[in-house]
Amino acid sequence: MSADDPKWIEPFTGLSPAQFNRLVALVRRRGGDVQRGRPWRLPLEDRVLLVATYWRTNLTLRQVAPLFGISKSAADRILDHLAPLLAISPARRKREDTVYIVDGTLIPTRDRSVAASSKNYRYSTNLQVVIDANSRLVVAVGAPLPGSRNDCRAFTESGVDIACRGVPVLADGGYQGTGLLIPHRRRRGQETLSPQQEAENKVHRKARARVEHALSRLKNWKILRDCRLKGSGVHQAILGIARLHNTALTG
Repeated sequence: MSADDPKWIEPFTGLSPAQFNRLVALVRRRGGDVQRGRPWRLPLEDRVLLVATYWRTNLTLRQVAPLFGISKSAADRILDHLAPLLAISPARRKREDTVYIVDGTLIPTRDRSVAASSKNYRYSTNLQVVIDANSRLVVAVGAPLPGSRNDCRAFTESGVDIACRGVPVLADGGYQGTGLLIPHRRRRGQETLSPQQEAENKVHRKARARVEHALSRLKNWKILRDCRLKGSGVHQAILGIARLHNTALTG
């Protein structure tokens, strides 16, 4: 496999050749060509494609490395070097009409230091994902927490609340008590919601569905269905996948 042949780019990165070239240029500006010890055997384009292929297929590095004609140890070096360089950047200036949507998602993870048995009956980590409601771009992903952690606690403990400061944030009912915009709920003694509350909940559900769609697209990358990476690996993977997702949306 090589990025010189465009037929490999879209299936494994989700990007057009032009988008892929812009991504490679960004990684190069971030230090992608800096040597760490031995010279790189592959050009930067092929190294970026290797990382994307690993995330897309969730094959082991021992399986991915021969596809690019290198050893497993060389593939390890490439992943360690490039994964942080592919991460999304923190959101900069926010427009006056900016609205964020947050939701938590469970990622099955084998490293039990960042995982716990959760409602999907697997050892998972809870990742808080924030998107821009208008552009649908991922703007932040919280630090991984055990999958048994509920969303209202994970929102602050993951640090994702910092990215949401000063912006209205939509969330589901699991974020009660966080100050976010959640659906109306019946109060004690209230049998039904008022027509206005029902109408507002309908608008809220329609808008919040955008984060569910974003999470679904992120999980097209198979590494987010059963992550073998240890420590910060799952966090780096979703931050890099978010970059690829955002690049595909921005054209």
